[in-house]
Amino acid sequence: MVMRLIDDLNELVGKIVSVVAFFFAAIIIFDVIMRYAFSEPTRWAFDVSKQMFGFYFVMLGGYALRHNAHVRVDILTETLGPRFRKALELLGYAVFFFPFTWIFMTRSWDFASRSWSQGEVTYGAIQMPVYPLKMAMCAAAGLLLLQGISEVLKLLFGSQEANR
Repeated sequence: MVMRLIDDLNELVGKIVSVVAFFFAAIIIFDVIMRYAFSEPTRWAFDVSKQMFGFYFVMLGGYALRHNAHVRVDILTETLGPRFRKALELLGYAVFFFPFTWIFMTRSWDFASRSWSQGEVTYGAIQMPVYPLKMAMCAAAGLLLLQGISEVLKLLFGSQEANR
């Protein structure tokens, strides 16, 4: 039940966030047309598309983990038996994944709250608020942490999803 809720949450976030790619692609295309067809480049397109891409990239971490799309080096583990591979994967989550994700989440919270309290803005052609993107980093870390919990539960309880 918990695994399904977490998986469904990251699936929903992934589908919603994937729409952002169309918007930042449209902005880039618009800027290129304005620049080369009308010799009137926009002042805002670069800053907006950069922030949208940052949001897009960071928010899809949990979705990528859910679909086993993160980079893995399986040179050693592919020769191991399934039980040892599962134990090694659980150890990897305990030693590397959870500590990193916890630090990512807590530090990005500090980073975002400081940015919010200062009213931080970009220094580019237009001054856009930075704190929404920094808050997205914290939310993304939380989603990644939740998906890691789901993946560990799948490993422990033998869910078919873990054998993707």
